[in-house]
Parts: sequence; C-alpha cells; structure tokens
Amino acid sequence: MKNKHLKKFLLYSGVSFFLAMTILWVDILYPDISKNFNGKISDYMFLLRGKVPDSKNVFIIDIDEKSIEELGQWPWSRNKVAKILENLTNAGIGIIGFDVVFAEKDRSSPARILRELGIKKKAPDYDLIFANTIANTPTILGYQFELENKKFIKKGVVDIPAIIIERNKPKGMDDKVIEAKGTILNTPLIQESAYSSGYFNNIPDDGGVVRSVPLIIRYDGQLYPSLMLEMFRAATGINTIYVNYSQLGVESIQIGDFKIPTDRYGRLIINYRGPSKTFKYISAVDIFNNDFNKAELDGKIALIGTSAAGLLDLRATPFESVYPGVEVHANGIDNILTQEFITSPTWIDGMNLIVIVSLTFFVVLLSAYTPFWFIPFIFFGTTIGTFFIGYELLFKYGLAVNIFLPLVAIILSSIIATFMNYMFEVKNEQLIKKKFASKVSKDVMENLLQNPEASTFAVMDKEITVIFSDVRGFTNISEAMPNAKVLIEFLNEYMDPMTETIIEYKGTVDKFIGDAIMAYWNAPLDIKDHATQAVIATLEQLHQLDTLNEKLRADKRFEAVVAMSDKKGIPIIDIGIGINTGMAIVGEMGSSRRSDYTAIGDSVNLGSRLESLCKFYNSKCNISNFTKAQIDESKYIFRFLDLVTVKGKSEPVEIWQIHDYDRDESYHKLYPVSKAQLFKELNLYHKGIALYKEAKFKQALEIFKDIETWKNKTNKNIYKIYIERCEHYIENPPKNFTGVFVHTTKG
Repeated sequence: MKNKHLKKFLLYSGVSFFLAMTILWVDILYPDISKNFNGKISDYMFLLRGKVPDSKNVFIIDIDEKSIEELGQWPWSRNKVAKILENLTNAGIGIIGFDVVFAEKDRSSPARILRELGIKKKAPDYDLIFANTIANTPTILGYQFELENKKFIKKGVVDIPAIIIERNKPKGMDDKVIEAKGTILNTPLIQESAYSSGYFNNIPDDGGVVRSVPLIIRYDGQLYPSLMLEMFRAATGINTIYVNYSQLGVESIQIGDFKIPTDRYGRLIINYRGPSKTFKYISAVDIFNNDFNKAELDGKIALIGTSAAGLLDLRATPFESVYPGVEVHANGIDNILTQEFITSPTWIDGMNLIVIVSLTFFVVLLSAYTPFWFIPFIFFGTTIGTFFIGYELLFKYGLAVNIFLPLVAIILSSIIATFMNYMFEVKNEQLIKKKFASKVSKDVMENLLQNPEASTFAVMDKEITVIFSDVRGFTNISEAMPNAKVLIEFLNEYMDPMTETIIEYKGTVDKFIGDAIMAYWNAPLDIKDHATQAVIATLEQLHQLDTLNEKLRADKRFEAVVAMSDKKGIPIIDIGIGINTGMAIVGEMGSSRRSDYTAIGDSVNLGSRLESLCKFYNSKCNISNFTKAQIDESKYIFRFLDLVTVKGKSEPVEIWQIHDYDRDESYHKLYPVSKAQLFKELNLYHKGIALYKEAKFKQALEIFKDIETWKNKTNKNIYKIYIERCEHYIENPPKNFTGVFVHTTKG
C-alpha cells in the first residue's frame, strides 16, 4: 500500500515537473504569446482598479479641435506658438515640454514669403521669433528617433546638456537598450535655441498597446533621454543621469536621489492614472488668448500636445483604444514625481519560474489526493487567488509579475490532473467528460488632409451648388487598418481621384472632414451651368469607384481592408453624395490672423442633410428639387424619393435620386440590371408615388409590395419605406394629407 502511494506521488510529481518545464520552454521559444496575453490581463486589472488621483503637477496644453477651429489648421505659424510659450512663462510655469517636432521651416513666415518672391524688404521672421522665445522660456523641445532603417533617413545629431553615465555594466553583455537608426529633428535654428530636448517616441507592444515607454535610447553609440526624463532632469537642475545595470540589463535610472526603476531594456512601465482626460487639459487657444487661471500653473509642468483625432497622435492604452499620446508622457512624468512606479525587475523571471513550478506541483498533487468533485474548487480557487495576488502585487507593491503563465499552469495542471484521475481512479468516461469538458477555454483577440490656401475675397450672397460626399462604413475600414500611417495612405488613394474629378469639372474643394469631402461650384468664380457641372462630377466620382476598388484590392498595404470587405460582401470603398443648389454666404471668413474662403448657410446645410439621407433611402446620390430644376433632366435617370422637411428646416424639399446618365453605355456601371428593366421598375414605382400623393394608399401599397418582391430591384430601402407609410395611413387615415415627411434626425 505504501509502495502504491509512493508510486503515485512520484508519478504525479514527475508529471508536474515535466509540465512546468514544458510551459517555460514554450515561453522561451514563443515569448510574444505570453507577453501579449499577460498584457491584456494587466490591462483588465487597470480597468478593475479604475482612476486614481494624479499629483496635480502636470498639465496638458491641448492642440484640440477648439484651438484648431479658432487658430487654424495645424501646423500654426510659429509666432502663435511663441505667444503660447510667452503666456505660459508669464504665468510662472516651471517647465514646458513639446510633444511636437518642428521639422520644417514656417512657410507662412512673412520674411520667407518675401524672400521667395525676391523682395528685399524687412519682415517678421516667425522661425526667429519662435527660436528667441524658446531660448527665453523653460522649454524642452521634442523630437523623434527613427527606429527602423528606411530608404531615406536623416542622421542628425542631438546636442543635450545632460551627462549620461552607465554604471556597473558587465563587459561583453548584449546591449538591451533600444537602438535608433536615424532622427527627425527640429530645424537647426529652433533646435539650437533650446536649453535641451528629448525624444517622444511611444513604442506600443506587439498587441498595439502602449504599456511602457523607453526612458533612454542609444543612437550612434550614445544614450539619449526621453522627453519625460529630460524634463524631470531639467526641473531638478541636476546634469548627471546614471544608468544602473545588473547582470541581465538595465536596472534603474537615477537622477540625484531619485531612482526610477526600469525593465532590462530601460523602459518605464507606465502606471496609468486613469482614462484620457485624467490630467488637467487646457485648450491651447485659451493659453494663446491669456484666458486661463495663471495661479494654477505656477511652478507646474506643462506638456504641449494634441488630442485632436485629425492630427493622429492617438494611442491604445490599457484604458482606451484611442488615447492622446501626450497624456502617456504626462502619466510617466507623474509616476516619477510621485515615485509610484510599476516595475519589472531583472529577478522577476526567476520568481516566475518558482511560481509556475510551485503551482503545477500544488494543483496536480492536491488534485491527486482529493475527491474528484473537489478539483473544480481547486481550479477556481487557485485561479482567483493567483489573479488577486497579481492584482495586489501590481498596484500595492508596484510589481508587474507574469499572470498569464501561472494561469496557463493552473489550467493545464487541472486538465492533466483530471485526466490522470480518470486513468487511475475513475471508471466512468462519460462522467469525466461531462464534468471537465468545459475546463479548456481560448481567448481571441488608428490625416486630416491639409492644404489650406489663403485668399482675400469679399463676403457676399451668391447662388452655389454644394456637394457633400462620405465613405460608407469608414469606422470598419479604420478598425481594419494596421496603423494610422496606412489609414492615411488609404484615404489619400481615395481622396486624390475624387478631388481631381471635382477640380476637373470646375468645382472648389472646401474641406476634407475625415473621410468626407465638401465642395461647391460658382464661387469664388462664376461657373456656367454650375448645377450640371456638380452633377457630372458626382456621377464621375461614382463611376471611378470600380477602378479605384480594383486598385486598392491589388495594393498589399490594404490587405486587411480587402479581407474585411470580402467577408462582409461589400465594396472596399462605397460612397454617398448629397447635392443642393441655393443661395449661400461665401467669402473670406475667420479671424484677423487666420481665415479661409468658404461657404455657409441653409443651402449648405441642406446639402449635408441630403448626403446623410443616402443611407436612409439606399441611394448613392441625393439631389434637391432646386438642383434638379437647373439641369437638363432628359440626360439623367431620376427616381423621386420623398417630399420632406429635414432637421433644421420648415419648408418641404423634394429629394430625388440620380441613378445615372441616361445613355446605354454608362448606366449599367452603377446598377446591375438592363436599362429596360430599370425603366420598368421606375415607371411602376412613380405610378405608385403618384397614387400615394393622391392619398390612394391601398392602390399604392399594391404597387410597392409588388416591386418589393423583385429580385433585382435597384433600391433596397425605398419600397419598405412606402409600404410602411401606406399601411400606417390605411390604418390611420390622415385628414389633410400633404405627402410631406418630417425627418427629425440628420439621416
């Protein structure tokens, strides 16, 4: 009997040891698996912990939508940025850091413009003004390192006053510190004017989440501090930074008495204080206008960056998938100020080994000597306990231990122990399967285009034709993109031909609003038949989609979007366009410092509403009766959609769908039916519309229900809309039917 128990003990112990070694061996071979899943577990822990107070010493000066709206599109002229620095300095700010790089000279500088025009006349040099302001303010500039070799890469050198000394670095050890290949620096005039600068590279994990930030990067054999580290060093007034090593890599970074623990690569694990806007944000335009609480910033740290989606400085963090990159730096500085760190010391790997071996032995041996029904309690108890201990170590003691591998060890140990109990003690196979079949589980896991042109035109009332276009399902396209750079490249591939078509037909592109385009005709110059030109440009844009989609499909950069569109059975790019003609206010609008030539008014708003109603009516192009009245109707195929009052207007408007040109060689490109079939459908449909307008709802209902049964009808929504309305009016007869439908939303 004793011999039997000894054999069982030795067998289970051997299995436990083999399992632990297997888990560790697989982790050595495929470290990214453990790293990614453990990162997600720690992200969940952050969400459970929630928001915690920050030190109230770090503020973010935000280049937000409000600032862009008032001061103009980024980049602003340097004299505006200089004024922001002056106002911050006058408020007694302790130190200012830029999460922005000024890599090019200011093209709006009057001195530069006159120089390019060959005019020898003194004028303000915005770059010089900005440089002088930097030199006289507590400003730390930002720059970026290029971390990959590229065909065209700059090799500029950064001069910083900090002295970085590496201590106790073992001879011959492999350098764990990230090494840069090149630099993206500020212009020499600006760079040389600053007391110091620091890089602001935020490097996400393989899963795309920014969980740590490199405090040091090696470039050309020399170590350079990050923006947050250099700002803290400058604030202390200490020149020397010590990089302390252990046998396994970097252990900590020290400035005076302040010791910052890092991982072996010199990265600071960010102890996020909460979701975005946890730190105090102050709009940059409020600083510019001197409209802020100066006492609040006295002696504090300010980071200048952006939360505007169009400027693409957004990151994924444990709290959010869209998080301002500047606030990552704010969290890091706050961690250093409060000394509330999360660390992954070099001995943590040894601790993980001990934990995994201990857990496998504990779970397997305990399962071996307890009743079968108790194993689930062992599994859940050790799982919850391990998670709780990991949570406590992370937030109470600041230790980032690996939770994923212990959980894997618990799961596998439970499975193996269950199987072994079955082999040795349990005879009923069906019972075992029923009890433990559910124990195994698997977890499955981003520019606003800028091209402003200054003009000086008088503001006037003028009849224009305006179009709004929008990409359908752009949210899904954005989510399928691997990164923001590819998303912008994708948008450019779409915007270029659409813009060229608008310009070809004499239109003016007013603005790009994310994936949307606003354009108008007959301003600033008079355009004959402007409504016709707008309609032709619109149809040509729609006709280009087949060619554009083929081009995008062949481009390897957009493989993920192609896969997504194929899975959903939709085109890669599909668009909706609204067109309206009417009086609008056009001219130079804005502030004394920055203005744009644009159009505003009810007619413009109606064009936008018509575009948004494309989804509702399942049409590619909606036009108003005002536009329809100004074009040669015999050249196009129309469908009456509705007589409505849209949100924000009281007078009814006719909405028409343009199917295509009325010519044999082109209409089929947009609708996969013959011309005869299309006209048969439209003639019957308009007969139903005529009956509907006469309040003959039963007869109209019969027609709409008949067409709804057709397989190749060219509009999937409109018949359902009128069937629903007819059935409603049959049941609730109106007293004075006008045929007007009220849209209470934009689309």
